Amino acid sequence: MDKNLVQRIFGGFLYGFLVIFCTTPLGSQLLDKISPKLVTQQDLFYGLITFFLFVGAWECMKMMKFDPKSWEKWAIFPLIILVFYRFSKRFFQHGFFFDFNLSEILALSLIVIAVITLFKFSKELYYDNGKLIFTVIYTALPFGFALGLPKFSTVDNTFTLEVFFLFILIWSSDTFAYFTGKFFGKHKMAPKISPKKTWEGFAGGVVLTLILGFFVEKYFPELRGNWMVVGVLVAVFGPLGDLVESQLKRTFGVKDSGNIIPGHGGILDRLDSFIICAPVVYLYFILEKFI
Repeated sequence: MDKNLVQRIFGGFLYGFLVIFCTTPLGSQLLDKISPKLVTQQDLFYGLITFFLFVGAWECMKMMKFDPKSWEKWAIFPLIILVFYRFSKRFFQHGFFFDFNLSEILALSLIVIAVITLFKFSKELYYDNGKLIFTVIYTALPFGFALGLPKFSTVDNTFTLEVFFLFILIWSSDTFAYFTGKFFGKHKMAPKISPKKTWEGFAGGVVLTLILGFFVEKYFPELRGNWMVVGVLVAVFGPLGDLVESQLKRTFGVKDSGNIIPGHGGILDRLDSFIICAPVVYLYFILEKFI
């Protein structure tokens, strides 16, 4: 068997197991058998998102190639800690009430502005202050919003599975789009950024992820929102997340964001869709309350 294939299988299994372990009750149940009440499921989830954030920020900083002597390079992690602390405080104090407030509107707007800047005004990212702002927005804000997706209770130790199924839909959308594009793809979506993506693959991803969302909605009615809608959002914005990261790598001339996952590259390579989908789904959960 090809060595690279073995690496990809092992890396994919490790990554998938880590996500499942930290986003479902499996993790706390297994750890309870070793040492009861060692950690709660929300602790595991918070640890996972925090790990993704800091590794992703490090990869982003390395990709963007800061001047070694710049002060902006050293300001990244203090700013990320400050921003993520605000989300963390809300997470542990159950402060995500899914209401419109100025800070959330501003944060969501900044993500949109950062994406537009990357595609339309990428020269601004050649300056270290632009790199600093982009890195904080691209990492701290999406992972901060991800904390607000699940519901949990310290009373009965319940933890809902919104993030787990978000990952399932993202993985499925990627798979559906890949195979549909491979067999039927003729029209390139963004040939200069991601040559393998086709509009046929995109359409297949939307339809089949919508169907999967129907089954999630049918068998897990306790989840927030309508998961057919979430499925469409994932199928639409997941590829955008991939294009954003591809454009970032193209802008700075790198192949992969890192090599932390054997055979799969870096954290940002695996979480590019999640980084865009998490705030989009969070926004949907807000809007869904008023519909």
